Amino acid sequence: MAEKKATAKKATETKAAPAKKTTVKKAAAPKAAAKAVLAINAENVGFKAGDVYQALAAAGKALTVKEIAKAAKISEEETLLGLGWLFKEGKLANDGEKVTLA
Repeated sequence: MAEKKATAKKATETKAAPAKKTTVKKAAAPKAAAKAVLAINAENVGFKAGDVYQALAAAGKALTVKEIAKAAKISEEETLLGLGWLFKEGKLANDGEKVTLA
């Protein structure tokens, strides 16, 4: 009988104890940079080729891929797509590092 009272007393003690609230601060997740989705089809690649061609024509000299992208205001990936198109058509010449109109 004494054991039942002791067990009952422990049970009421644990119930009566106020629960401590703990606040856990989560580290702010870094915002992921939104990547632009590039639609690869003949029409879009053709437009990028036109942008690349116009940038090279306006410069009048050989440019690197980075310089072409900056001049055409397109990404380097888009620049490479346009360059591929123009190389295939025989419109460009390459001296190793820079590209110029043929």
